Amino acid sequence: MSVTPTRENAAQGTPLPGTDQPRAAPRAALLLIAVAIALAALNLRTAITSVGPVLGEITQGLGMTAVGAGVLTTLPVLCFAVFGGLTPMLSRRLGSHRLLVLALTAVTLGLVTRAMAPEPWLFLTLSVVALSGGAVGNVILPALVKQHFPHRVGLMTTVYTTGLAVGTAIAAAATVPLERATGDWRIALGAYALFGLVAALPWLLALRHEPAPGDARAALGVRQVLGTGLGWQGVLYFGTQSSIAYIMFGWFAQMLRDQGLDAQSAGVMLAYLTALGIPMSLVMPSLIVRVRDQRPFVVLFVAAYLVGFTGMWVSPLNGTWVWTTFVGIGLGSFVLALTVFAVRTRTAEGTAAMSASSQSLGYLLGGAGPFLFGLLHETSGDWHAPMAMVIGLVLVNLVVGLLLGRPRYLEDAIAAKAAQRV
Repeated sequence: MSVTPTRENAAQGTPLPGTDQPRAAPRAALLLIAVAIALAALNLRTAITSVGPVLGEITQGLGMTAVGAGVLTTLPVLCFAVFGGLTPMLSRRLGSHRLLVLALTAVTLGLVTRAMAPEPWLFLTLSVVALSGGAVGNVILPALVKQHFPHRVGLMTTVYTTGLAVGTAIAAAATVPLERATGDWRIALGAYALFGLVAALPWLLALRHEPAPGDARAALGVRQVLGTGLGWQGVLYFGTQSSIAYIMFGWFAQMLRDQGLDAQSAGVMLAYLTALGIPMSLVMPSLIVRVRDQRPFVVLFVAAYLVGFTGMWVSPLNGTWVWTTFVGIGLGSFVLALTVFAVRTRTAEGTAAMSASSQSLGYLLGGAGPFLFGLLHETSGDWHAPMAMVIGLVLVNLVVGLLLGRPRYLEDAIAAKAAQRV
């Protein structure tokens, strides 16, 4: 489906020769889909960020062991890897709209039922159900943007990344107040199912606008993506930025407390760091898609990281707001990592395949970061060794990003590789 072209065309790939283009949808249908994308994005992290603030209450209420709590905090990256990798195949069989309806249904049912679970194993199992929906949504939303808004990729990426950031922030900030107001952590966790219910309604209406299945021969799989250098660059870029982000979200407040900052102030700084994702999501996508070469953005984010981390290393309590701001700007690399799925592909199928490969393997890399960071802290007894690891990740992110940011397209790389085998 198409809309009126803009200057963003310069940053987007043109369809491959011979590819059938879907007919333009009515303006009202495109508006419905735009709203549906925004509402779906609100749900992709609520199952994750609602747990941390009441993890103590959950483990005590369920009698969950430390091992169970560790499994619970590891489940998101495992689910994102497994279910994210399956998404392109499921999308081809079910259709992208129907698959997203099922994903939002899984989020909604998972959140409601796990809040009522009486046993730890059942809580973990139903968490997998909720997280599977978020994993599918992670992969399918960039493809839906490319499919329905090929000439508005920047604008619509802004819409869904902002929705993602807002949903993440709401679940992180509102869970404790909900728990205190109701006196029940189960109600606080289950309340976010309302988001999924509301988001599913416009997608049910949008089912009538599901595009006809394309030529199955044009479908791309994860294996084809990983057969190219561009595909692996996407994996490593997404993986390194995810690892840095997970480390900051998991350890930032504790680092500041160990340096002498009180618990409340450390929590405020973490909330500020998280909230910086909202303006980054609002501003960056439209800028990123307006250029063919994204390497300047890679350098910008890395430079911000290095300023912030250097300040935290040398003088963490003098200029904490400044260092946190720079690290928050660096975390804008997440927006670039999501936007690049569209700007480095020519088709919605290519976007879905690159999104699946980058996110499935990338989240596995991202999940290892906090574990290694904590291990280095425990073995070294200070924060210098783990901070050195983070700076090393930033440098790898720079190298991979400079390769990924060059103006090329995944479909061309796959075609070139196939031609070499002939």
